[in-house]
Amino acid sequence: MDLLWPIKWLIELILVSFHTLWTAVGLDFDSGASWVLSIVGLVLVVRAALIPVFVRQIKSQRNMMLVQPELQKLQKKYKGKTDRDSRERFAKEQMELYKRTGSNPLSSCLPLLLQMPIFMGLFFVLNDSQRNQAGVGLLNSELALSFSQAEIFGAKLSATFFSSDDLNVKILAGIMIVLMSGSQFITQKQIMAKNQNPDVANSQFMQTQKILLYVLPLVFLVSGVTFPLGVMTYWLVSNFWTMGQQFVVIRNMPTPGSPAFKARQERLAKKGKPLDDEPPKPEAEGTVMEIEKPQRQQPVSKNRSKKKKKK
Repeated sequence: MDLLWPIKWLIELILVSFHTLWTAVGLDFDSGASWVLSIVGLVLVVRAALIPVFVRQIKSQRNMMLVQPELQKLQKKYKGKTDRDSRERFAKEQMELYKRTGSNPLSSCLPLLLQMPIFMGLFFVLNDSQRNQAGVGLLNSELALSFSQAEIFGAKLSATFFSSDDLNVKILAGIMIVLMSGSQFITQKQIMAKNQNPDVANSQFMQTQKILLYVLPLVFLVSGVTFPLGVMTYWLVSNFWTMGQQFVVIRNMPTPGSPAFKARQERLAKKGKPLDDEPPKPEAEGTVMEIEKPQRQQPVSKNRSKKKKKK
């Protein structure tokens, strides 16, 4: 059984529902506009469903930034200790720190990973419709043919950069790939430039974010040439959603200590509204918080006990 069957069925349900809506309001049944707007509707439904995941991602990212001072202390504590026991203790304490603070190093990739099945499902739906094959659900043969042959700016939605010799396809695909990579770069740059606490700029977490700043746009650049224009339409609209969503979150829920946080405090002060609370400052340079061991009570000798009673 096809593992993507439920996803493809759901994609077809949303696409066909929106296509029915657009044709009902007057758009042509076979027009590219009706199918592109249906893809936009699919983006809105998927991204709206992922809002709870995005909120968790923002909280986790903020916790990851706030926990960096403690994590750096932990790394210094085990620096140079390469024996197996030390590595195991470091990994255990690190996981306990993540668990205690509710942080997750992979949080920034979670929404993208959750959308990958949607990308692949839409890819196979388009791929099947290109061969005039009916889908697994509401996308019958007539709709599949209409979807695959629909054009936007003279380029078929089922065409890819390499599969077509049509100049319109190559130009449109090239523009969309550049826009996808650029929007991904801007989104990540927003986090690095505006929503980063300078105190943790050199932490391992922020080094990872710097790598993602260039890796993710490169992924879009390389993979974009293999995807149909319909899939790239979904991807591009989704990236624009992410960019706008990230702007709103950074403006209204910035990381404490970041330039965006200071800008928000200034805006609140000008409006006479109460300022956001600053998080507690990390402890001074030293060891990671450790559970204090109870002091051992010294036994009192009989002679000393008698002297105390006489007094």
